[in-house]
Amino acid sequence: MAAICVFCASSRTLDQRFLDLATETGAELARRGHTLVSGGGRVGMMGAVAAGARAAGGRTLGVIPQALVDLEVADLASDELLVTESMADRKTVMIDKSDAFLTLPGGLGTLDELFEVWTTATLTLHSKPMTVVDADGFYRPLLDWLGGLARQTFLKPAGLELLPVVATVPAALDLLESRLS
Repeated sequence: MAAICVFCASSRTLDQRFLDLATETGAELARRGHTLVSGGGRVGMMGAVAAGARAAGGRTLGVIPQALVDLEVADLASDELLVTESMADRKTVMIDKSDAFLTLPGGLGTLDELFEVWTTATLTLHSKPMTVVDADGFYRPLLDWLGGLARQTFLKPAGLELLPVVATVPAALDLLESRLS
């Protein structure tokens, strides 16, 4: 099956519904036989998605910079934990190790990862599928803004089409699986 990278929040102060979403995402990845690629942290949604995957018998690959290992937030229970020099190196390794990308709610780090993968796809530096899970309209303001960019021709419609948005994790995985086959 595929190595699917999940971008999501690592905050320790999130509503339980976001942690539950991440746990279910990890479990659904595992049930479908996919390997989870994550940012290698054990806190917030990032920790929950990895724990959910492992609890359902899935394999996890974490990628984390040394600075975060030093802060003692590394997911040491990962089946494989790759330590990088920098955050930039982390993104490169995550992209290289993944077949597809799924974005859950998150903050600046999540957006940074999403935009890196999306930008490199628009430049045809990779053709790996990606999707955003817009749980409870979390990304609606951003999506509206991006639509405005396209209307003003700052973003080509084809670029916008590279980033499908769905409402649920099963729909996201169905979409990614269809694009991987």
